[in-house]
Amino acid sequence: MGSSPTSGTQVIHTLTPMGQRLLQRKLTQASGRLRELREELRVVEDQKSQLVDDADELSLRALVSETPGADFEYREAKKHADAIVRHHASVVAEIAELENRINELLDRMKESRS
Repeated sequence: MGSSPTSGTQVIHTLTPMGQRLLQRKLTQASGRLRELREELRVVEDQKSQLVDDADELSLRALVSETPGADFEYREAKKHADAIVRHHASVVAEIAELENRINELLDRMKESRS
């Protein structure tokens, strides 16, 4: 079997000054977006709490009153609560992806300075 010139050795990549600036810019942008997402998550968590509580209350009211109007109100509130729960999960997932991306960028910066 053939072997490459780097077989058994570790290749160290160094970034050019331009590559370093590009990496820093990407890191700055990702950090800014992460701050925005964390603030959005705080707002969404408050909204989620309120909407889920409202849907639960309307569910009880619909059971007790047994009227079509109360049932309709509950279904509408439940749709909104379900939508905000999905949005919350989406924001949490995006934060996790962004944190991974930031970690990758930091690792690349660290490797380039070694």
